[in-house]
Amino acid sequence: MNSKSSLYRLRLSQVERTLEPFLAVKGKPIPRKGWLRSIRESLGRTVRAQAAIAGVAPATLQKSERSEAEDRITLAQLRKLAEGLDCELVYALLPRKPLHDMVEERAELLASKEIMGVTHTMALEDQRPSDSFVSLKVQERREELLADSWNKLWR
Repeated sequence: MNSKSSLYRLRLSQVERTLEPFLAVKGKPIPRKGWLRSIRESLGRTVRAQAAIAGVAPATLQKSERSEAEDRITLAQLRKLAEGLDCELVYALLPRKPLHDMVEERAELLASKEIMGVTHTMALEDQRPSDSFVSLKVQERREELLADSWNKLWR
């Protein structure tokens, strides 16, 4: 394993550790009318009162609450309005599967394509190697890909 590969693995591990606390909320539904409106209403604040606290016009607050519920609000606007609710905006991208699985699956796919391409050509020449040899070569190529620059996995 070269230093570049070690750096990729370290970075990947750090990001996965950073994401761990967020996994508990993965897949949980958000309130139908959005967080801004749900929290405002649970505090018993009217649009007018919350708008005054947040320093925006009531119409702006209503529009922003609608935008959040429809996934159209900007992060900057959401952050500002969260502050007005004495809330902190927590933002994360949660991968559908572990990042290391994505990298390893990609390396496996590329290795298989490369080796199977050669195997196909050899089969046409009636020189196809055994399945166990092909499997070994796929695994060797996969390890080579993982040891090299991961940028190459996504080209």
